[in-house]
Amino acid sequence: MGKILILNGSPRAPKSNSKRYAEIFARHCPAETDYRNITKNNHKDLCTMLGEYTDVLFVFPLYADALPAVFLNFLKTLEACPPVCKPVVSILINCGFLEPEQNEVAVRMMKLFCRRNGYVVGSVLMLGGGEAILDTPFKYVAKRSIRSLARSVASGSYRTLRATMPLPKFLFRLAADVYWTGYGKRFGVTKKQMQTMEVEGNLRG
Repeated sequence: MGKILILNGSPRAPKSNSKRYAEIFARHCPAETDYRNITKNNHKDLCTMLGEYTDVLFVFPLYADALPAVFLNFLKTLEACPPVCKPVVSILINCGFLEPEQNEVAVRMMKLFCRRNGYVVGSVLMLGGGEAILDTPFKYVAKRSIRSLARSVASGSYRTLRATMPLPKFLFRLAADVYWTGYGKRFGVTKKQMQTMEVEGNLRG
């Protein structure tokens, strides 16, 4: 059994859902795991660390159908400063959309990076409803899928997994509308204001 480094590529890493997912993975993984956040200043140190592990699990959210900028910048450094021994790359990505397949473009980007830089792709878990799922009665879906991911990475029996909340789309949209309308109200922003491109400027003023 190998040794796994979990790297959190979320821009909000210390307080992110990605951190919560990483904690679940580590709790259920039978192999030894270590966890680090990707920051602006630790790219080279992490690249060196990677050579000490058999596997790396990148945990990050979907941003604009792609990878977060902080994570992209790390990959640029990794491309320039690869470890001597390259670990197998596994991925845990979540998106705010209900459909886990919304993550597929970002996963293909990761696979392209691996192919061009000589990394083997391991397991992949694509989570839908990732911004909310751990705070709903459907958290068992995420936990069950992450347990399966942990076992597959630890055993080297790599696989691709998908999971989301078992809700019809109209109900998911309704719940999201209620949540964001209430969230805006807490800050004195109406639903109509939230539907405009000027909402951020209005808030700054």
